[in-house]
Amino acid sequence: MTAHLVVIAVYDGVELLDVAGPLEVFSTADRLVSKDMPGYETLVAGPAPGLIRCAGGTAIAADVSWAELDRKIGTLIVPGGLELSATEAKALQAPSLVEWLATPAARDTPRIASVCAGAHILAAAGLLDGRRATTHWATARQLAADHPEVIVEPDAIFVRDEHIWTSAGVSTGIDLALALVADDHNAELARRVARWLVMYMRRPGGQSQFSELLAPSTAADAGIARLQAWIPDHLTEDLSNEALARRTSLSVRHFSRLFRQQLGVTPAQYVESVRVNAAARQLLHTGNGLKTIAHSVGLGSVETLHRVFRQHFGVTPAAYRQRFTTPADMTEPDS
Repeated sequence: MTAHLVVIAVYDGVELLDVAGPLEVFSTADRLVSKDMPGYETLVAGPAPGLIRCAGGTAIAADVSWAELDRKIGTLIVPGGLELSATEAKALQAPSLVEWLATPAARDTPRIASVCAGAHILAAAGLLDGRRATTHWATARQLAADHPEVIVEPDAIFVRDEHIWTSAGVSTGIDLALALVADDHNAELARRVARWLVMYMRRPGGQSQFSELLAPSTAADAGIARLQAWIPDHLTEDLSNEALARRTSLSVRHFSRLFRQQLGVTPAQYVESVRVNAAARQLLHTGNGLKTIAHSVGLGSVETLHRVFRQHFGVTPAAYRQRFTTPADMTEPDS
């Protein structure tokens, strides 16, 4: 049984995780897939065999040169490289790779994908003309400006447009690779791989939808910090601005201004994020119904749970549970 050949094209300045993340997913899938199904073989290809210097200075080895690839490629992945400064990020160009992507060996590959700023390389080779695509959030404007023929979707984690797949920044190459495994086999194998890689919390929403629970650090103000520690254990209580202000012995106006100054979000936004993340944990780890979950985290109704969950994660609670859990995750539902 012939294995599916995955080739990752590398060049000096490539982001290491753009390469290593997908490699780990496909190698794990190859070990977990049923023996009566085709697995995966991976090759790293560069301008020449030998060492490639990654963005952070680490060296990796290319197994072969692009020109030496004489086997039928199943999936070709182009990782990205970023030029970073204190104020901006720019996508690296790889002219020799762009040139090779124009050859039949590359262009006729059944499935082509990019990770992070690798989308800029696909675009330069004309592979994204008229297609929907995404890239790292920091270079999305650059992609749109440099390649107006590309339909840029800056908030997507990954985008599939026929046989071309593109993914967002750096670690989303893992999300992309898991989706490719699911496309080749089934969602259950992808979930098994994710569990093995301790990836059960993969992002279902867009790259701009960072978890608001994780985004703010602990407030420097002692009163606000104590309130942050108190809120998760009292989600069914009155957590209005007025009630929270009373707990800090501040006027509502001063409390609201101080809270936003300290954490970058309003008290209402923060409370909602804590509640929806608590709901997400129950969806992952319990068999509780949506009504039970909504009441237990202070959201009141299934309708409210649906609304805020879609706002935060981009999917319904049911879709989130289906995608990121297996039966082994579940405890018994509340009686």
